[in-house]
Amino acid sequence: MSDTPAYTPPAIWTPKPATGRFANINRPVAGPTHDKELPVGRHPLQLYSQGTPNGQKVTILLEELLAAGHAGAEYDAWLIRIMEGDQFGSGFVGANPNSKIPALVDRRGPTPVRVFESGAILVHLAESFGAFLPTEPAARAECLSWLFWQMGSAPYLGGGFGHFYAYAPVKIEYAIDRFAMEAKRQMDVLDRRLAESEYLAGPDYTIADMATWPWYGAMAKGLIYDAGEFLQVQDYTHVRRWADAIGERPAVRRGRMVNRTVGAPSEQLLERHDASDFDTRTQDKLAG
Repeated sequence: MSDTPAYTPPAIWTPKPATGRFANINRPVAGPTHDKELPVGRHPLQLYSQGTPNGQKVTILLEELLAAGHAGAEYDAWLIRIMEGDQFGSGFVGANPNSKIPALVDRRGPTPVRVFESGAILVHLAESFGAFLPTEPAARAECLSWLFWQMGSAPYLGGGFGHFYAYAPVKIEYAIDRFAMEAKRQMDVLDRRLAESEYLAGPDYTIADMATWPWYGAMAKGLIYDAGEFLQVQDYTHVRRWADAIGERPAVRRGRMVNRTVGAPSEQLLERHDASDFDTRTQDKLAG
């Protein structure tokens, strides 16, 4: 273990001046910090997000729905720059009182419906379009079980391992060891499941895969945290097979681009308001 002095928590916790990459957006209270209404485009589905793994879940589903012929899934995707605090604007807090991306406003009915938390958005859209969520009870239960497994597990991978390994201002051996252990355990859970099943919920591609791929598939492919060698991701051969197959899907490639602010300009589509926005000229204009 390291020689870091032992920490004794005080009787009452009080926040200290924040440091590190997320210092300007971490705070111990909720609610808006400024007035800013959300823009509204021409499609009934309005998404407010950024192309993080959680944001990619929803844009992948929307692009898969469109690819499957569900024209009603056309959407506007507005960029919420979380490092600049856009998620604390009054309009966004109205759509998601937890101030986290993504948030969806479904305007297909007489009254707009807000949906927040990525898993809830996936279920809402899959049910409303009758796609990517089985209806047979046992298959549906399996799909939802893996979906909620991902929702409960990803904070250990992102906020736990990813934060302390890649972003924390000080490398803390105990924290990295603790969350590396859990990240590898989760990868083993997936690898064992995918050794017996083509996709997480069974033979068919579902929202469980779409939710899990941007986190664990991206880890297996070396797309996040630059930790592949550290975690020996090459050992998870079934996860890698699954990750490669999903990563080749055209709708997944498009979904990963939407609201993306990192990587090569050719991999970014800052806002998406029409399928034609994916053409190179429009994409370059939006990314520039």
